[in-house]
Amino acid sequence: MVLDIPIIMTDSLLPVRHKQRDFFICDVFDSFKDDLASMEHPVFSLSKKPDHRMLEYARNGTTIKIKPSYTGLATIFDKDILLYLASALMHAKNSGGAISQTVRFTSYDYIVSTNKSLGGTQYRLLKEGLARLNGTLIETNIRTKNTETAKEFGLIENWEVIKENHHGKAIAIEVKLSDWFYNSILGDEVLTIDRDYFRLRKPTERRLYELARKHCGKQDAWKISLSNLREKLGVTSQMKILRFNIKEITESNHLPEYNVSIEDDIVKFTRKNPPVESGYEALPQPVSKSDLEKVARPGESYEGAKKRVLEHSSKQKKSIKESIAEMRKAVR
Repeated sequence: MVLDIPIIMTDSLLPVRHKQRDFFICDVFDSFKDDLASMEHPVFSLSKKPDHRMLEYARNGTTIKIKPSYTGLATIFDKDILLYLASALMHAKNSGGAISQTVRFTSYDYIVSTNKSLGGTQYRLLKEGLARLNGTLIETNIRTKNTETAKEFGLIENWEVIKENHHGKAIAIEVKLSDWFYNSILGDEVLTIDRDYFRLRKPTERRLYELARKHCGKQDAWKISLSNLREKLGVTSQMKILRFNIKEITESNHLPEYNVSIEDDIVKFTRKNPPVESGYEALPQPVSKSDLEKVARPGESYEGAKKRVLEHSSKQKKSIKESIAEMRKAVR
């Protein structure tokens, strides 16, 4: 059973909308998975409005042409459907179960697993997202499972609503994945992503997280020029707007797993905590001014507040985020 729980919404992240109780299908996921090919390259539109551009991307020998359908390009929010299906398939595969290119699932489990509200709008958005995934055509030389798909293809081959309730809401859905995407599953070409990815509000934030997750790996840090980052993001906004948006994220520091900093138009991503399986020490974590203001004592400088936060984090062996939360309780 899954219960909705009221949680106060923060400015940066969406609330955790559901609490998992007892058993249901998304409990069997070890974790959520994302495919390497679309993490590396800008396959999905970052627009919240219908995007009817034909996109072309070429870098280091990799080429992608993406053509919209009459409903527009598939968006990074539509990609949640693929993340959900990839996660279910990888869990079944890793557990020794049989998997198929055609997958049947319930809309309820998808909506809850990806932290969406249970309102009727989500059932309509799910069907619209499936239509865009099916209608967006891709031509690329990117190989999955060492195989190049030499044809135009949709991200899913087809989809069908198997059952609807009396309100017309899709209950059971069947999707056949494209050869290109399914080969990513067969070839284990996926990475684990943080569940808080689904709490990110803005398309650019989701894309930034994907790039950080793909390129940081087990490294201490990853650096990239702002111009190259703009290209990898697939955004068309001016550099000054992107620069401003990156600086906002450095202040809020709400990206899951990674800190972001920018200096002289070089963007740097560092881990907030070391990977569980590794033994290296995490790099010093930046503390935003907005966080310091939450715990600062009357008349205390930013540097003084920062020193106390870092000392608390070190002594308690907790992350900066956890330390600030504890210190805020003490202030109250």
